[in-house]
Amino acid sequence: MINLTDDNFDLEIDKLNTPIVIDFYANWCGPCKTIAPIAEEIAEEYKDKLIVLKANVDSCPNSASKFNVMSIPTLVFMNEDKEVINQMTGFHGKEAIMKGVYEILKS
Repeated sequence: MINLTDDNFDLEIDKLNTPIVIDFYANWCGPCKTIAPIAEEIAEEYKDKLIVLKANVDSCPNSASKFNVMSIPTLVFMNEDKEVINQMTGFHGKEAIMKGVYEILKS
């Protein structure tokens, strides 16, 4: 997984031509720590179809603001055209997160 900062955020996203899931998190966030292994599992299971990026809101506050991230964890699902298809805030289990994954894979 690629870790994003405000300095590399746009560059890393622009060079991708696959669907993207951005995991906005913070190290001090309990629910973020619960979602992290799910995001890693999805990244591994779907590594040929999408990419999961990690964005620590403490390292990329401007980028988080650009995506209207008001609370964490927030997952942003983007299709290969970089259009936001879905956004989920708060803790969600793998089944709910997979609905967002399926949305970007079929769009």
